[in-house]
Amino acid sequence: MSGAQPGARALEVVRPGALTTLQDAGRPGYAHLGVGRSGALDAAAYALANRLVGNPPDAAVLETTLDGVGLRAGSAGAVTVAVTGAPCAVRVAGRPVAWGAPVRVPAGAELEVGRAESGVRSYLAVRGGFAVPPVLGSRSTDLLSGLGPAVPAAGSVLPVGPGGPDPLGGADVVPAPGAPAELVLPLGPGPRADWFEPASLAGLWRSVFRVSARSNRIGLRTEAGTPLVRSRGGELPSEGMVLGAVQVPPDGLPVVFLADHPVTGGYPVVGVVPPGPALDAAAQARPGVPVRFTQCRGGLRGGR
Repeated sequence: MSGAQPGARALEVVRPGALTTLQDAGRPGYAHLGVGRSGALDAAAYALANRLVGNPPDAAVLETTLDGVGLRAGSAGAVTVAVTGAPCAVRVAGRPVAWGAPVRVPAGAELEVGRAESGVRSYLAVRGGFAVPPVLGSRSTDLLSGLGPAVPAAGSVLPVGPGGPDPLGGADVVPAPGAPAELVLPLGPGPRADWFEPASLAGLWRSVFRVSARSNRIGLRTEAGTPLVRSRGGELPSEGMVLGAVQVPPDGLPVVFLADHPVTGGYPVVGVVPPGPALDAAAQARPGVPVRFTQCRGGLRGGR
C-alpha cells in the first residue's frame, strides 16, 4: 500500500501488529447492493481521536488490535497524532509520550503504539487523516467483503492529508476506559423472538454468557451460558441484517453483529442492540468477559 506523492507527508508501517486496519465512519447506504457498513468498531474512541488532532469527524484512522502498531514519519515533515481507545504505552523515538492527547512526531522519528493494557482496540488519528483512496465514499477496510484499502503490511506507506485547524487544547477530558469487567448489552424488540420457547426466552435475561475467542470485527460470539431453544424447526429465508442484530445459530448461543457484519443472514434474530456505548464496549471486550443481555423498554416481540 503506497499512495504518497513525492514531498507529501506520510507514515511508513514498521510493525503492522496482529490486525491493524484503516477505518473511518463507514459506508452506510449500500446494503441493497450487498455492501456492509464497516467503519470503526468503537465509535466514541474513533470520534475522540479525530477531535484531539483537529480532524473532521469522518477522517480515516488506524484501528489496532491488542498489540498496537509501529510507524515511522516520512522525511517530508512532522505529523501530529493521538491515540485513544484501549489504553496503551505510546512512544516517539523511544521516549514515552501521552496517550489520549495530541503528540508531535518529528520527520523520520518512529512512533510505537504498544500492547493494549486493557481492552482490545486502540485508535491512531493523524492530523489531516490517512489519505488513502476511498472506495464507495469510505476509507474503511471491510474484512468480510474485502472492500477498501488493504490491511497494512510492513513497508506500507500511508499518505497523510493536509492538516486542518490546530487542535483545541483541553477540548476533551479523555477517559481511560479499560476493558469492561462485564459486558451488559441492551436488547431491543424482535423481530424473530417467536422462534424460541417462551421459557428459554425468559431465561435469556438471567443467563450469563462469555465473549468467545472466535469474536472479530464481523461479530461478537458468545460461549457458555444457557443456549436458547427454538420453538420451531426449519430455517428462515435469508433476510436483511443491521448493525447490532443478535442472531442465534443452531447451537443456541447469541452472536452480536458488529461493523463488518454480512448484510443478510438466515438464522433468527432474537433482538437488536442499539448503536451507542454498549456496542462500543463490545469492541473492547476480551475473550472470557461475562456477557448479559438486558431488556429494552417494550421487551421483545415476535415478527414475521
